[in-house]
Amino acid sequence: MQHSEPQPYQAPPELVRELGRVAVFMGGDSAERDVSLKSGKAVLAALVSAGVDAFAVDVRGCLLKTVEEPDFDRVFIALHGRGGEDGTLQAILDQAGIPYTGSEVLASALAMDKLRTKYVFEGCGLPTPKFRTMSSADEAEQIVAELRAPLSVKPSREGSSIGIRKVNTAEELVEAYEEAEALDTLVLVEEWIEGPEFTVSLLQDRALPAIGLSTDHVFYDYDAKYLADDTRYRIPCGLAPDDEIRLQQLALDAFRVVGCRTWGRVDIMQDGDGQFWLLEVNTVPGMTDHSLVPMAARAAGISFEELVVRILHDTLVSDTQASNPQEGSDA
Repeated sequence: MQHSEPQPYQAPPELVRELGRVAVFMGGDSAERDVSLKSGKAVLAALVSAGVDAFAVDVRGCLLKTVEEPDFDRVFIALHGRGGEDGTLQAILDQAGIPYTGSEVLASALAMDKLRTKYVFEGCGLPTPKFRTMSSADEAEQIVAELRAPLSVKPSREGSSIGIRKVNTAEELVEAYEEAEALDTLVLVEEWIEGPEFTVSLLQDRALPAIGLSTDHVFYDYDAKYLADDTRYRIPCGLAPDDEIRLQQLALDAFRVVGCRTWGRVDIMQDGDGQFWLLEVNTVPGMTDHSLVPMAARAAGISFEELVVRILHDTLVSDTQASNPQEGSDA
């Protein structure tokens, strides 16, 4: 099915005035720096095209320096990975009283930690593949016996599929553990779900059309996400309408229990019996030319320019809450 291209979008002049000067934070020092620079440049170009007064900030080194003498009114966070997506930057901006896009401190920190996100899913009765942590190569035989191969090995606090490997034997598990442990002391091993992969983007408490993903790689890895031209994206996703609604509701449930706000993306697998399994929640998804949130928005008739302005618009709610801290209280 072909989707018509969204109409060109210009932010209303009164909204542009309310937003003021916008800093697009990008780059950073994480393993996802290159992707973040691409996301940030795309976001900046879209904001400027929509008429917003925006400029780029390549964040390097001490994050505290970004708020010492700010010459901006709010921040669009396009920083992926540690430092920008894990609650650290969000806490600094909160303390400085500067509104920012996306999820707040707790949800950002929780979603960045795949292991603890899965604890939340389990505690709330949401389906997620069986898992356990691995803290020593000596545990490999026991883990393979317990979870049964194939397995997925992940650094718990990296993004963009960095450091993830599929393994079939205890020997491969040892190798994958050592690679993951070099990136993060917290290593997650989980049951491998064989079947189609889907991703659901969320925007202002609404699920956008689901995207079905397929690749000739072993799984949807870093190369398939950002570099390869042969990754296949299905919109419509290929599910029956009732199943897509079920998938979208599961994504919304996951997004809400983690405490996320405004926008994000939830990755989900489906097994051979049609059961959906939650993998993770992304609070600052990629916004590059290969990225999934803009793709889903376009399928819903929302241009890239309108998408970034709508994400930014929710920072005005943060402004209101900051200036009315007693609103809604009994004090």
